[in-house]
Amino acid sequence: MTERMTEYGRLLVGPVSELFAQAVALAAHQHARSTAPAFTWAFSGGETPQAWYRWCSEQRSIPASLLASAHFTVSDERHVPLDSPQSNFGNADRLLLAPLRIPADRRHPWLVDRPPVQSAEAYIATMESLVGKKRGYDVCMLGLGDDDHTASFFPGSPLLQNDDGALFAAVLTVEKGWRLTITPAGLRACGQIVVMTMGAGKAEAMRRVFRDNYDPIATPAQILKTCAERVVWLIDEAAAAKIA
Repeated sequence: MTERMTEYGRLLVGPVSELFAQAVALAAHQHARSTAPAFTWAFSGGETPQAWYRWCSEQRSIPASLLASAHFTVSDERHVPLDSPQSNFGNADRLLLAPLRIPADRRHPWLVDRPPVQSAEAYIATMESLVGKKRGYDVCMLGLGDDDHTASFFPGSPLLQNDDGALFAAVLTVEKGWRLTITPAGLRACGQIVVMTMGAGKAEAMRRVFRDNYDPIATPAQILKTCAERVVWLIDEAAAAKIA
């Protein structure tokens, strides 16, 4: 595995199995040093996280001490039922949290049975009850879309221009409908941000993020530059091919 510092955070490039293990190691390290009232770990959506869930479940890779105390959620969510295959939390629950028998009181989905804005308000109340106001996740996992989106920041998103200081929000997107998401302010309030992106299909998006001029309105993942000191990218060789 190779490592280098960039203006968008620390970049680790290596084989998938090593990157999967590194994601666990980063969370365990953050857990060991956390002083938060409750340790919160937010997962992401997409195919790579689902493969990581299966790997973690099969390998029993997450330390018992972390499993015994962490509170689990997702950094963004579609406004769909939890049993939908499109639900980020639903997939995390089915593939990882349920197999590991995480108690229900430490699983925190967005309340998608409510209207989007009310769902976001309820989620904010839940997070504040766990860790207090103006504190993000201890570990926030993100991915990178082919259109350079991360979390639910799509090109042109109003959250990239002004999130009013809220850490979480509901946002209506033109093509994706309602999404529930951490905000840029929320990212800056997190302890550690882990971006896991793999496969040749992500190479062009990675090139735009790391090589194009800074314009997060057009290239949303570039917003991570504003909190680069706490960002770690876990990227395989195929995804990193165009930024060498």
